Amino acid sequence: MKQLMAGLVLGVLAQGVQASEDDIMRVSSSGDVTTTMDALQVAVEGAGATVFARVDHAGGAKAAGMDLAPSQLLIFGNPKLGTPAMQDDALAGLFLPLKVLVYEGADGRVWLAYEDPKETLDDLPGISDDAGYIAKMRMALNKLTEKAAGG
Repeated sequence: MKQLMAGLVLGVLAQGVQASEDDIMRVSSSGDVTTTMDALQVAVEGAGATVFARVDHAGGAKAAGMDLAPSQLLIFGNPKLGTPAMQDDALAGLFLPLKVLVYEGADGRVWLAYEDPKETLDDLPGISDDAGYIAKMRMALNKLTEKAAGG
């Protein structure tokens, strides 16, 4: 199983996803934040998942009289993926549904970012490292972010 997981990680990295030191996966987008987030929302809904919220962090900052580079968060899920994790450990509900941040970096580049579900759920005692739903979450996040990024 470790070989399968290593293969999945290598496959993800080969497709343009970058992992940082803190297990945040990032995908560079060819569009601006709003266009990229619109594409992500369409991809998520097209995959049969439910969008629970779209948070405009920059809009919130502006309403508070503060400046923030464009930044939006999409909160979405699919009970077929999330429920088994919560059945294994109820505390998984603290980390689910899934979230993807689309933001403009200091250099003007737009990124989609999400935490690797394996790392998110890793410290929960009821969650097995080789739980099938973790690989499915990782694959879904990779496909959705790549599609939204224009890749």
